[in-house]
Amino acid sequence: MFQELESLQERYRLLLNSLSDPAVLANPSKLRELTKERAELEPLLRAYEDFRRTELQLRQSEDILADPEAEAELKSLASAERDELGRRLERLEKAIKVLLLPKDLRDDKDVILEIRAGAGGDESSLFAQDLFRMYTRFAESQRWKVEVLSSSPSPVGGLKEAILNIRGQRVFSRLKYESGVHRVQRVPKTEASGRIHTSTATVAVLPEADEIDIKLEPKDLKIDAFGASGPGGQNVNRNYTAIRVTHRPSGLVVSCQDEKSQHRNKEKALRILRTRLLDIAQQEQHRQIATDRRSQVGTGERSEKIRTYNFPQSRVTDHRLNLSLHNLQALLDGELAELLEKVALYFQAQEMEKRYSQGGEAHP
Repeated sequence: MFQELESLQERYRLLLNSLSDPAVLANPSKLRELTKERAELEPLLRAYEDFRRTELQLRQSEDILADPEAEAELKSLASAERDELGRRLERLEKAIKVLLLPKDLRDDKDVILEIRAGAGGDESSLFAQDLFRMYTRFAESQRWKVEVLSSSPSPVGGLKEAILNIRGQRVFSRLKYESGVHRVQRVPKTEASGRIHTSTATVAVLPEADEIDIKLEPKDLKIDAFGASGPGGQNVNRNYTAIRVTHRPSGLVVSCQDEKSQHRNKEKALRILRTRLLDIAQQEQHRQIATDRRSQVGTGERSEKIRTYNFPQSRVTDHRLNLSLHNLQALLDGELAELLEKVALYFQAQEMEKRYSQGGEAHP
């Protein structure tokens, strides 16, 4: 790690020199590229400089403590300072390790968030509706923009499926660990005997693909228009505004019917299709992720879960962290920030352990 940090310091010095080069200043594209790289390096190198200063101060305190001629009062101050500097050094080392982790280039992306009812019949669709509300309220609290791309209501007032587009600052970085099976335990309103039922819903969080990420060839697409279903009687089916897009090479099919305009439904369907194709391409590129996009959420069975929402105990348990919080209603009302931060820290710790347990240096 020490050698890596020294190399990055040298790279930073070269960047500063380049940014004062007239040839670079005259090239807006190159200037933006180098300015962005400098901005990315600065937090890491500031932390490293702080680490070195703290390390020097700690050595000075230890020298005083080791000096037999030093006064007792000075040694007492040095002892207290040594303890505080030691704790600071540990915090800085951890921060540096996090900053050295490989950047997820998708973190700045907007997302396509898909929620689907899983095991549990009508109750699972009601739970999917709860998750829909939870994520939309959280997004609103972050001042993100939410657009419903597609939705399919259930007969009992829940959701069989909902697909959202969420746009804002670093959306994917905040939501990417929400993919998986979410389990609910509660007494359904229709349960006369008061028995607790268990049901599930699945969540998939996909970084939204840009047109430059995935180019859709017209010859690869089969586009069908059909009558939208829903309330409104016979008039609904007279206008063929709903759109079904089939991607011939992959076999993926996307349907959209929420908009009254055929053009808007087609636009939404293509956005969903493009994002799903990008997800498959990324999964194939990273072999540790299953090639089937359903690997994000499993099959929806009760045993495959990342989180349990227990209503009788007002408890939410994240099974990856083995963490339980007793603020169920607040979380369902969209107060997710604290939990999402804990989940992100957990995965950062996992990455750090993987990176630094392979014979690397323990300290900078």
